[in-house]
Amino acid sequence: MAFLFVPFYLSAQVKSSIDSTKIKIGQQITFKVEVEADTTDLVVFPEGQTFVPLEMIESYKVDTTKNDAKYQLIKRYGLTQFDSGSYTIPRQKIIIGTKTFFTDSLRVEVNNIDVDTTKQGLYDIKPFIEVQKKSSNRWLIILAILLAVALVAFLLYWFIWRKKPLTEEAKIALLPPYDRAKLALKTLDESTYLENSELKDYYSELTFIIRKYLDEKVYDKALESTTDELISRLNLLKDANQIELSKDDIRNLETILKRADLVKFAKSAPDVELAKLDRNTIDIEIDHVKEALPEPTEEEKLLNEQYKQEQERKKKRRKIWITVLISVLLIIATFVGFGMKYGFSYVKDTLTGHESIALLEGDWVRSEYGVPPITISTPKVLKREVVELPEEFKDKIKNTTFRYVSLNSGIDIQVSTTGFNYSEEEKKQQATDEAKAQELLATSEKFIERLESQGAKDITVKREQFITPNAAEGLKTYGTMNLDIKGVLEPASYAIILFKSENVRQQIILQWRKNDDYANQMIDRILDSIELKKAEE
Repeated sequence: MAFLFVPFYLSAQVKSSIDSTKIKIGQQITFKVEVEADTTDLVVFPEGQTFVPLEMIESYKVDTTKNDAKYQLIKRYGLTQFDSGSYTIPRQKIIIGTKTFFTDSLRVEVNNIDVDTTKQGLYDIKPFIEVQKKSSNRWLIILAILLAVALVAFLLYWFIWRKKPLTEEAKIALLPPYDRAKLALKTLDESTYLENSELKDYYSELTFIIRKYLDEKVYDKALESTTDELISRLNLLKDANQIELSKDDIRNLETILKRADLVKFAKSAPDVELAKLDRNTIDIEIDHVKEALPEPTEEEKLLNEQYKQEQERKKKRRKIWITVLISVLLIIATFVGFGMKYGFSYVKDTLTGHESIALLEGDWVRSEYGVPPITISTPKVLKREVVELPEEFKDKIKNTTFRYVSLNSGIDIQVSTTGFNYSEEEKKQQATDEAKAQELLATSEKFIERLESQGAKDITVKREQFITPNAAEGLKTYGTMNLDIKGVLEPASYAIILFKSENVRQQIILQWRKNDDYANQMIDRILDSIELKKAEE
């Protein structure tokens, strides 16, 4: 089917058209913009949902043709609407170089589709579909920290606090000296020293067993003493009645130790049977030494128990210090790591539960408020507030106000629509652009006066034109102020966005803490989301 284009000429540079002014529900129409520009000019076409109340379903690539020193650019958009009625495609902003152009608004009729319900089957209403919420960095950081803490706790338990299973060597080391000596003799019996005539190694092991036992139970320098020194010390202890060893026991030990010295240092080679006899003699002398040792007194037993308890306490304190040190180092490392990735202030505020972060990264709500509607995205749903009007204005003014206030984050969002019941003469007076501009300026001044009456001080005022993504024009008044909160001046910021069309004034009022970076991000996001939708005629 050939397109019936209805062209609207804006200037020699920009033309716009649609392929049809009447469509069925859900049918696509094509909105075409033709631009003639110099080859050096940058041309910016509208993007996103700027065609509200119609919905853009596709944005086609720009077709470019060169005509002498100029470019001929054609940009097409696919639009539709799923509700019947008469709609207006709002003006679209086109930027060519440093100049801004707007297309004309175009009228489109959307008609119902006739359905024969006698032939169309009826079905049950489909159930709701759960939508997975988008997670934020905040919960990601908290989850990562919890996992890190769990991992650290497990590693500390496993390597420090867990009672580790003892190795065979550790189990032997925990045995009493007598049992260890007997076990060492048994191990020596299982060796192959004698079978291989390795008498030097055999006697080295044998003398080490008896010297180790004497070192632990009789003389604490038995391992490092020579044979003569050790025998001399045993005789002194016997003479002092500190050990009840017989002369024969000491003589037997001296004989075996000296024979071992000859084997180790003089390369003597005694008979294997003699070596076995020496082993049995050492076994007997270990028993004699044990019997000769005096029983420990109660005081010695108590001191030994206290020593063990003190050693346990030292071991436990050491574990605690290691745990604390590792935990602190890992906490610092985790904080530094996340700080380098997300920013130290952000991580700190996330851990301390900053209210503004929760709002900024929560699930935002995009909704329409008032009639004609103001479409806006906010961190929470705005709730309707009843505004009491003076009796003399109730027949002339209708107001709807929606608001969200967070005392913790210090953010205040208000959206209101005020309808005026003008007389015919007043309608004529308010119809001009100058009258609309004067009313917006007067409303802005009244808002500043209201801030002053509520105790705001040091108010700075700036004004500029505000244009929504769908090309609605209004007045933005913004600045900073100091609020007296419990006797302390707190810096704050404000912004009021005003729109005026025919007999309706729409306004968005925003107030927030000046030094709150997250609140500043929320305000920017709110301002970028504002769109106006004209009331259907």
